[in-house]
Amino acid sequence: MNPREIDLHIEELVLHGFAPEARWQIGDTLEHELRGLLTAQGVPPEWLASPERIDAGAIALTKPMTTGAEIAQAAYRGGRK
Repeated sequence: MNPREIDLHIEELVLHGFAPEARWQIGDTLEHELRGLLTAQGVPPEWLASPERIDAGAIALTKPMTTGAEIAQAAYRGGRK
């Protein structure tokens, strides 16, 4: 099986409760983690059903790097537990 190219565009990421300077670390960690999940496991079925909006649910406020990874994992799951 040949790998497919995945073009992922996050138009808007709304974060509440974080210092403005944390946005880049959260965004970079989110991108890195999500790229790893997509490469290892492929595109989730929930994304194919509704690719315009993916609700990752609520994420506990922690360190920016940890939060970025948690957002990526929740988005990959499509909000399902």
